[in-house]
Amino acid sequence: MTATARDDQGVDPARSRRALVAGSVGNFIEWYEFGVYGYFATIIAANFFTPAGASDLEALVRTYASFALAFFFRPLGAAVFGRLGDRIGRRPLLIVVVLLMSGATALIGLLPTYSAIGAAAPWLLTLVRILQGLSAGGEFGGAVSLMTEFAPRGRRGLYGAWQSFTVALGLLGGAGAAALLATVLSEPDLKQWGWRVPFLLALPLGALALWLRLRLEETPSFQRAHAGQAHAKPGAGEVARAILLGIGRLMGWSAAGYTFLVVMPSYLQTTLNATFQQALVATVVANLGFALAIIPAGVLSDRIGRRPVMVAGAALVVVLAFPLMNVLQDPGASGLVKGLAVLVAGAAVGLMAGPGPAMLSEMFPTTVRYTGLGLAYSLSNAVFSGSAGLIITELIKTTGDVDIPAYYVMAACVVSVAALLTLRGDDHRRDLRA
Repeated sequence: MTATARDDQGVDPARSRRALVAGSVGNFIEWYEFGVYGYFATIIAANFFTPAGASDLEALVRTYASFALAFFFRPLGAAVFGRLGDRIGRRPLLIVVVLLMSGATALIGLLPTYSAIGAAAPWLLTLVRILQGLSAGGEFGGAVSLMTEFAPRGRRGLYGAWQSFTVALGLLGGAGAAALLATVLSEPDLKQWGWRVPFLLALPLGALALWLRLRLEETPSFQRAHAGQAHAKPGAGEVARAILLGIGRLMGWSAAGYTFLVVMPSYLQTTLNATFQQALVATVVANLGFALAIIPAGVLSDRIGRRPVMVAGAALVVVLAFPLMNVLQDPGASGLVKGLAVLVAGAAVGLMAGPGPAMLSEMFPTTVRYTGLGLAYSLSNAVFSGSAGLIITELIKTTGDVDIPAYYVMAACVVSVAALLTLRGDDHRRDLRA
């Protein structure tokens, strides 16, 4: 490869593009599965968490409890895989996590239900979800490190945004699979066996991801650090402070993202009496708005900085949360108006998600980047994403207040705005910390 074929940091563009694709495909699988689980939450509740005498809402709360538990294992996965990834490299750990993730997802499609094996069914499902949580915890830190460390100068926002964009694609893929099955299958067939199909599709997706990651090379940043060219490793206190600050900057994205993009179907069905198909359509539209905003937000953040773009997204959620709830709750509102409302809500989340991965990567030096950004992201998601469905459903059940989702996302985004305002305005122009 000639010198003219590299950018001014010595990065081969072909290797950069290969890293971008290989990092993205694992994120797609992870969020495809989490989307499918969220979209089929009411059906999974009926199949795994509904013993005789239990109400549908009680079963849904148990389903989201299993959902939240998996998220709380993500920080453990981020710590274990991140520590190894900072020591032996990004590539080998990304290969391991995609094998675990795709295998566990496919296994959900094979599990026996409550009617077949009784109380063992929810425990088996929960164990598989824990395995998914561990592998997913190792995915984000490795994928974002890979993408941003291979990114050409001045394009980290764009490259990091692809991580979030494939989150949107994964959620849309899950919603599309659920909507297609709900259309072509009868309701009894969908509840009996059709819900398994999207989970089993993780096997061919995982095979593709494995093939792409086996062709990867190690990142230039890690190679320099491994050769002793990195600065002294930061102390534990410095890393812990950066992780806590990262959580604050991400919590609005985490809370609003899962509330608007994943929890929405079950909220519309159980609280506003929407049909399964209506709920899925609303969620697809919200995810479409999310997807459309991500890449432009990442590109814009490379030009004007991460701070103004992410603050704008969090502030929009604060302003729009109650109007969105009012539109969805209004039986007289047209489908077009409701669709526009959820589209805008999704786009507001996209403004935070586009620059978010690059922002996190810029907070940590190479020697702790995989661990640090993985822990910040997974802890934020464990508390504010994984618990979103459980918190919202339980509070609505307890208080009867259908505006709970608005209160939840507004509170999280207010904190995020305060944390995001501490960002330096020129972080996007600086080299990644060595």
